[in-house]
Amino acid sequence: MPDEEFPWSEPDRGGDRSVVDCEACQSVIDDESDRTVSFLLLDHLTIPVRSCERHLERFSTICGLTTEDSARVLDHYPAGGVACPACRNARYDTSRPMVSVDGGMVVITACPDHQSQILQRFDTGLETHQQLTASLGGHDTL
Repeated sequence: MPDEEFPWSEPDRGGDRSVVDCEACQSVIDDESDRTVSFLLLDHLTIPVRSCERHLERFSTICGLTTEDSARVLDHYPAGGVACPACRNARYDTSRPMVSVDGGMVVITACPDHQSQILQRFDTGLETHQQLTASLGGHDTL
């Protein structure tokens, strides 16, 4: 699967608009307003993310394979807020990684430390998913 070969990429530093196969993802990515931000809750992390509902759910499911708890996506600002001051201000930073998820994209709007943590979780989740599907004879159950 092409998305799993190169699951995430550094932001485009040339300023060119990246092309996403999913029109809903592209619409959310193009809309820089606060109303398009969702929040991924995973263990102690509260990560601001942007994508369409379908690809956020897939991203959350893959990341959720790395925890005993479940990963959740909120479409509203979390009651406890975003604890990391750098993550709260990351929306002003244009260097955000885009994660390819089954033909769509998820933009991680977090500080570099939390970006790294969530990208590691996603990579580990992909490896776990591949191991699980290989043991099931290649059938994708997610």
